[in-house]
Amino acid sequence: MLIIPAIDIKDGKCVRLKQGDMDRETIYSDDPATMAGRWIEQGARRIHIVDLDGASQGKPVNADIVHRITESHPEVPVQIGGGIRNEETVTAYIQAGVQYVIIGTQAVREPQMVDDLCNKFPGHVIVGLDAHNGKVAIEGWSEISEHSAIDLARNFEHAGVDSIVYTDISRDGMLQGVNVSATAALAGAITIPVIASGGVTNLDDIRLLAERSQSGIVGVITGRAIYEGTLDFSAAQALADELAASYRIA
Repeated sequence: MLIIPAIDIKDGKCVRLKQGDMDRETIYSDDPATMAGRWIEQGARRIHIVDLDGASQGKPVNADIVHRITESHPEVPVQIGGGIRNEETVTAYIQAGVQYVIIGTQAVREPQMVDDLCNKFPGHVIVGLDAHNGKVAIEGWSEISEHSAIDLARNFEHAGVDSIVYTDISRDGMLQGVNVSATAALAGAITIPVIASGGVTNLDDIRLLAERSQSGIVGVITGRAIYEGTLDFSAAQALADELAASYRIA
C-alpha cells in the first residue's frame, strides 16, 4: 500500500484546508516543488497534487508548478487533480510528465468524458470521488450531488479507470482518523483499486487501512498529518510495506 504525500497548491503556496474550505487554510511552504522534493527524499513513490485554485475556477491555475515538480523528479509518478475539465488539459498534463490525471467534477457531470479519456490515455485516468455522508461533492466541494459514491464508482468499472481516489470530506484536514469502513465498503463493492484520503492522523490509520488492503485499498493520501508531525512519513511507508509482506505470506 502506497503512502502518498499531498501537495495542495493555492496562490502558489503549499497549503492544507480544513474540510475543503478555501478560507480555512494553513500554509506550509512558499515552494510546493521543494516540498515535493522533501517527501521524495524520504521515500515517496508517488506524489498527489491538487490545484485548489484550479478546482474553484474550473481550469488549471498552477500548472507551471506542477511542471516544475515533474521535471525535477521524472522518476516519481505524479497524480494531479483540480480544474481538469477537458481533453486539452489532460493532454497538456500528460505531455508535461504527469502520470495520472484525476477527474472529479466532470466525472459526475459528464461521465462520457471519462470513457473518452480512458480510450485516449489508457492507464492514466483516475476518478476522484469526494463524499459527504456517502454523497459525492463537486465544484471544489462547494456542491453536494445526489449521487452515491458506490453507485458512481460502479459506473466507471468498465471504462478503464486506473483507480478511484475516495475522500471523506468531513474528515479531510481535520486529523480525526480516516473513514476506514466507508473506504473498505467502496473498495469491496467494485473491482477498481481504491486510494483512501481524508482524516489520516497517525500510524493507527495506516495499520487499519493496511489490514483492509486485500479488499482493494492500494494507497492512502496524507497531508496535514505529515506536515504537522502526527504521522512520520517514512515510518508509515515502512509499516505499510511490512504489513503487506506479512499478508502475502499469510
